[in-house]
Amino acid sequence: MLRLQPSVAGDVSVFFLVLGVILLVLLFGEILVRRFSSNAFIIRKVLHLSLGVLGFCMPFLFYGNRYPLLLAAFFLVFNLISFRSVLFRVLHDRQRDDEEAMLPGYGPVLVPLVFVVQALFFWGDARWIMQTGMLVMGVGDAMAALVGSSLRGRHIEKLTKSRKTVEGSLAMLATSFVLLACSLFFFRSGFSGSLGAVSTIELLALAFLLSLLVTAVEAILSYGLDNLFIPVSIAYILYLLSTNPAVDVNGFLLGGLFAFLLSILSLKLKFLDNSGATATFLLGTTIFGIGGLEWTVPLLTFYILSSVLSKLGTKKKARFDLVFEKGSQRDAGQVFANGGIAWLIMIAYSLSGDPGFYFAYLGTLAAVQSDTWATEIGTMWSNPKARLITTMRQVPVGTSGGVSIPGTLGAFTGALLICASAIIMQIEWLYQFGLLQSFLLIGFSGLLASLVDSFFGATIQAQYYDPVREKVTERTHSYNKDGTLVQNKLIKGYHRVNNDLVNTLCALSGSAMAYVFFRQL
Repeated sequence: MLRLQPSVAGDVSVFFLVLGVILLVLLFGEILVRRFSSNAFIIRKVLHLSLGVLGFCMPFLFYGNRYPLLLAAFFLVFNLISFRSVLFRVLHDRQRDDEEAMLPGYGPVLVPLVFVVQALFFWGDARWIMQTGMLVMGVGDAMAALVGSSLRGRHIEKLTKSRKTVEGSLAMLATSFVLLACSLFFFRSGFSGSLGAVSTIELLALAFLLSLLVTAVEAILSYGLDNLFIPVSIAYILYLLSTNPAVDVNGFLLGGLFAFLLSILSLKLKFLDNSGATATFLLGTTIFGIGGLEWTVPLLTFYILSSVLSKLGTKKKARFDLVFEKGSQRDAGQVFANGGIAWLIMIAYSLSGDPGFYFAYLGTLAAVQSDTWATEIGTMWSNPKARLITTMRQVPVGTSGGVSIPGTLGAFTGALLICASAIIMQIEWLYQFGLLQSFLLIGFSGLLASLVDSFFGATIQAQYYDPVREKVTERTHSYNKDGTLVQNKLIKGYHRVNNDLVNTLCALSGSAMAYVFFRQL
């Protein structure tokens, strides 16, 4: 599908015209910032909005994608050089008008990059997918930033590193919905697949769900990464709805509604914080809405059972609250660490149809369930004996890398339940492979992956000494009785290797073992 489209003679003159206009606008913005002390943040967002509109108009200006790709490649290199040297302050100034320090933003580099990728994939009959994504990314994201900054609205706690406001997210939602609805109706005559048969109400509902998704993407991401993932997420969903007969609009809408309700309920029950609920909505909409029941039930089995288990035995597990890096209320990092690999596997399956990916999916869910159950049951059990997996010497329960008999049995049981949830759904691939073989494959993939988690926990995961309580902990900081912050000392492992990364490696190893064993057997 990656290809260069033929161009016509007029594309050359349009190329130099567009190139000259963009450079002049950039130069004018830089003069305003340097000579007249204009607000670089506002000018940058206006430029961002304009580039989104330009991305939408590219197929109307050029016949083929050769010169648009050349234009985007030029600014990809240009913006990268400017990012490293801060050549253009209007592009990379990291201070806002309220003197709030900004995180480094890769947005100016990612905008031409994502245009290159989408122009290679979609220029032709599906160019409307690229146009829609670029328009929403440019205009919607800019409006969210401008409204949130100007109104200085209510900060959304526990969401992401950069400051996000309720007002900014509402502006993103409203703007995205209007743009998506207008774009989908404008291009409706060229739809194919399940999109070609949707009613007006269904198309409006699809536009609203997509606007919710991109609002969540904008809210949860920092460093300008939303400039990449907003158009990519729109393109992925619209492409599948246009080409994959197994994915239909009504199923996607129902999946999105269910994911939204699950996220709100989990937030109310304090299973998740704001970032975790947002991540669950994104992950759930994709898996529930595109994967269907056969992919939904195993994920819900892990999520519900593990969430309930984390709330049981709270008195016995209270002594470990200051040992573990995070509590029972999961954040986005934990959601992606436990479900991110499953998410990617489902996406890979939706694009390829390889049944091996379903076994990999069950393997990764079995892995994270095994790891969760081993920890929860091991710490909840009365007087268990834990041993370090690398040396077998006895260690306190809750130590990273420690294993116990109750925890190991719990890990294997949890993995078997994941396979059982898929068998209940009467998945044909499992019956063809053999029910006993499926149980053994998924059960041992999950158990072995949990042991991999313990090995990494014992060797490379960061562990710190808490001078306040004189204990070993996974937390980087502690608090004195007066509330002052104390930095804990690293005594083992590496700073960057936290519990979320180890959980991700566990999930990855479970999926890899299940996939490889399935292929070999």
